[in-house]
Amino acid sequence: MYKLSKTTSLIFIFICISTFLFAAKPKNQYVKISTSKGEVYLMLYNQTPKHRDNFLKLVKDGTLNQTLFHRVIKNFMIQGGDPTSKTAKAGDVLGEGDLGYRVDAEFDTTLFHKRGVLAAARDNNPAKASSSCQFYIVQGKKYTDKELDQIEQYRLEGKKIPAYQREIYKSIGGTPFLDRNYTVFGEVVKGLEMVDAIADVKVDGNNRPLEDIKMQVTLMKPKEVKKLKLKI
Repeated sequence: MYKLSKTTSLIFIFICISTFLFAAKPKNQYVKISTSKGEVYLMLYNQTPKHRDNFLKLVKDGTLNQTLFHRVIKNFMIQGGDPTSKTAKAGDVLGEGDLGYRVDAEFDTTLFHKRGVLAAARDNNPAKASSSCQFYIVQGKKYTDKELDQIEQYRLEGKKIPAYQREIYKSIGGTPFLDRNYTVFGEVVKGLEMVDAIADVKVDGNNRPLEDIKMQVTLMKPKEVKKLKLKI
């Protein structure tokens, strides 16, 4: 029987390990949300696998289709995904609907509430676990250093906002007071105009848009991602 040399064996092992690691590395997943106010394209983060996989499941089985963006606050965020909103009548108060389970919190200090991020809504539970289906996209606003200092002291319990994140909050904007409290699991890579358009609509006293803004959510195919020149 042919016997491999020690050097050849090591090279073979290295190739096998490299091949496995390359094959195992997950690709980015993208979804598209279409509304009467335009379309937005979202990349889901691989650093938050539980939220990524849960959202993909909701997209694939159509759970989010025809739900409303039911809570809209200008310079803050647009929220949707409440399953009861599909059949809601004008004036109904929304935001309490879910699918009967929560998703464990997945906090990552490199993922923060800059303008355009996708994050999970939740109720006031001590584990900060996320809603099974409700989510929001941040519109946010720009902050000054003084405002960020106050947020660190009074909203983040003294936790410091990293310097590079401060620069983004000052130049691009976001909602820094939500950091480490709600799981961020994706971001807009194209179509922020839709977020701004929805944030501009008139709302009632419960921040529900006076006009129903329904969504259709689809998983993007690789050829669509390539056509839009998004990072794979």
